[in-house]
Amino acid sequence: MKLLTIDAHKGHFLGLKGEKQPIDLLTKEDLLRLVDLTLTEADVEFDPYDEASLPNQAHQIIYKNVYAKRTHLHGRRSEFIDESERLFLVEYANYRSRSDEVA
Repeated sequence: MKLLTIDAHKGHFLGLKGEKQPIDLLTKEDLLRLVDLTLTEADVEFDPYDEASLPNQAHQIIYKNVYAKRTHLHGRRSEFIDESERLFLVEYANYRSRSDEVA
């Protein structure tokens, strides 16, 4: 699944319904969805950032930053998931111990 693409000299991201959306229309919710897909899907892809392919400076800035963060996150995906699960287990153990004290 390709989350970020460069096409016709414009940056795009994968929209909610699977369509390409211009990168400059990216919202916070879209960004969170891309993070979730990066962490949960095994076959995510991104077109590499290429300044020459993006003449629009706004597209350059947004695409470059989103691309860098997504590729970094994808590279550390298993580490991030392990850390999240460990934090959840610690909080769950604390919750269980408090509920056992009340009962």
